[in-house]
Formats: sequence, structure tokens, C-alpha cells
Amino acid sequence: MITKISGKLLTVSDVAATLEVEAFEYEVMIPEITRRRLQAMLGERVSLHTLHYLEGNPAQGRVVPRLVGFLNDVEREFFELFCSVDGVGVRKALRAMVRPVRDVAVLIEEQDAKGLSALPGIGPAIAERIIAKLRRKMPKFALLVGRDEKSGEAQVERSVVDETFQILCSLGHSESDARRLLDSVLASKQKFKDVEALLQAVYQQRNVNP
Repeated sequence: MITKISGKLLTVSDVAATLEVEAFEYEVMIPEITRRRLQAMLGERVSLHTLHYLEGNPAQGRVVPRLVGFLNDVEREFFELFCSVDGVGVRKALRAMVRPVRDVAVLIEEQDAKGLSALPGIGPAIAERIIAKLRRKMPKFALLVGRDEKSGEAQVERSVVDETFQILCSLGHSESDARRLLDSVLASKQKFKDVEALLQAVYQQRNVNP
């Protein structure tokens, strides 16, 4: 399994990027959300978090190895979940990812079938299946996790954000309210080393802006 590839970004097309890695050039399929960010990085060294899969019909001997790439592991993890829904698959998921992962996660979490069905290739029936299978797995993706989109580096560990979210919910906050409180604090791009520090910041800001 190839999980990450780093090299000089040579080309970016609507559906793929080409990376030069020493004596080799690799074609990596990309969704629109990744393409938009890579356009400004031509000629630079980039790292893509990848999925490796086989495309075609093994029974007919027509199988082609493919790489799908993202600028961070959160997007890759979300893509894997999205592909797991019956009727989606890799190609359809690639077409559908035209909006940031956070936006799509919020649509799923809030059971917005109409918003989901507006994504390319995702009709009403598939939107309902996506919501049914993934809704309870979306809170961590719906949170703003303090990432710089170009580098993909997190200012706060996702496990810290997830645990703080769960604590806020256990304290009586709704999922949407807990997400709003965390978004507000994480938008400051500060670093929080643990759950206690993040939770304290949430309530300090809440007291200032009730």
C-alpha cells in the first residue's frame, strides 16, 4: 500500500497531478478540492497522502493500478469513508469532492440530502444512503481542526479536538453548539497541547462572548 508520495509537482490537470520522484514520474488522481490548491504549487516539492487501488475487471485481466492523492490525511480518511457507501466508489467520490471536506461533513451530519445531491454524481438516492451510513461518523470532520490548507499541518491534534467535542456534548451542548464553540476557538490558530487547555479556552471565550 502506497500511503504517501513526495516529489516535485510537474503538472496539474482537471483530474490528476504528476509528481517527479527521482528518476520516476507518478500520476496521482486528485479531486477538485486538491486541484485548486495544487495549482499554485507547480514546480514546488509537495507531499500527497495517497490511496492505492486497482481499477478495472480482474476477471477479464484488465486491471490498472491507480493512486488517489490529498494534501492531508484527514481528507484521505474522509474519502475512504465516502467511497465505502454503496453506489459511490472511487470515481464517483472523486467527482463529488468539489467542496471542502468540512462542508460536506456538515451536510451529512445535518442530514441535508438536498445539499448532498447537488454534488456532481450524487443524486437523491445516494445522498440518503450517505447520510444513513456516515452521519454518526461526521462530527470530527465537521470541526475546524486548525489546518493550514497548503501545508496540511495541524495546529491542534485531531484527537484533542475530538475528545473535547465529546466532553462538550456530554456536558449538555448539542453537536452543532459544541462545533460552533470549538470553531470559534480554533479559528484563532493557537496551539493547544491537551484537552484541558482547549476546554478552558472554549469556556473563557464563551464567558467573553456569551
